[in-house]
Amino acid sequence: MADQDAQFPAGAKPPALPSLRWEEPPEGPVLVLLDQTRLPVEEVELVCTDVPALVQAIQTLAVRGAPLLGLAGAYGVALAAVRGYDVDEAVALLQRARPTAVNLGYGVRLAAEAYRAAVGRGAGTEEAAASALAAARELHRADAEASVRMAEHGLALLDELLPGGGHRILTHCNTGALVSGGEGTAFAVALAAHRAGRLRRLWVDETRPLLQGARLTTYEAARNGMAYTLLTDSAAGSLFAAGEVDAVLIGADRIAADGSVANKVGSYPLAVLAKYHHVPFIVVAPVTTVDLGTRDGASIEVEQRSGQEVTEFTVPPIPVAGSDAGTGAGMPVAPLGTQAYNPAFDVTPPELVTAIVTEQGAISPVTGAGLAELCARSRQVTIS
Repeated sequence: MADQDAQFPAGAKPPALPSLRWEEPPEGPVLVLLDQTRLPVEEVELVCTDVPALVQAIQTLAVRGAPLLGLAGAYGVALAAVRGYDVDEAVALLQRARPTAVNLGYGVRLAAEAYRAAVGRGAGTEEAAASALAAARELHRADAEASVRMAEHGLALLDELLPGGGHRILTHCNTGALVSGGEGTAFAVALAAHRAGRLRRLWVDETRPLLQGARLTTYEAARNGMAYTLLTDSAAGSLFAAGEVDAVLIGADRIAADGSVANKVGSYPLAVLAKYHHVPFIVVAPVTTVDLGTRDGASIEVEQRSGQEVTEFTVPPIPVAGSDAGTGAGMPVAPLGTQAYNPAFDVTPPELVTAIVTEQGAISPVTGAGLAELCARSRQVTIS
């Protein structure tokens, strides 16, 4: 597992299988993914030998989370190049796979630019493919390092805002090792608080309709021995009213130039609740999630997913004795023909965001000028 570059600190319990890794068996290079649709029932891997298979894994959310999608995009370009497929076609397929997550396009472009630059220098196919793979591996390493830095900056901010420790943190969706080359974004901050003895409770939104909080965040919290409690999304208001939330920590799939944050649907209502109850609402994301080319929140393309995810309740596949396959079932929860509104994300305006934490530090208040300065500083660090 040489390409799983993340260095998990002592005492951490990452998934028994890494979320994503590059392997080179005798029959040819492959991208191996932990199928997150099967968690927490079982840890099963998907083996992608081509980009269409990877695109399907992305669209079905077998692989998900902004930073990890960036890695998947970069490795996907490398996979096409190494196996001799059309790289331009691979780039087009991957960039269309999920429109809101800016990291996916970033990873794709990074590896594609490395490939094209090598070709432009007169490199052969094999050397150009190696350049694309090297770019993907470097992004993987950088993402793991960014995770460590975000956890440090995020914990420092929590301690500043909430002196005395005993943090009760509410989180939404999943932002841990399952979405990163390291230990994640928002979850990594909560994990750092746990290791420092300053996490009193991690409140976990179930995150309807696909239950990434119930299935994935609790899975990671349990593996790390954290004190956690699961709640329905609709119970968050009563939790705030009872004074049981000290801070909200979420990730992001795209941050616009004005500081508007697109994240898993259900994030915006938490920001409104947090504002009313005077609770810090903190976004944790790598600088690669900031998209200065998207002017504001209204300019963010929000992915609309199948209404079937709302009108049916899908049970994760359950292992069947004596069989390698599992069975999954979609149980109708609404009458046949019911129309459903199912945006994958919502957008939180900057005035509701207390701070954005990145590997380069935190900015508060959240402004366009502050984001631009942060991104400029990140480029200087990368170049130096």
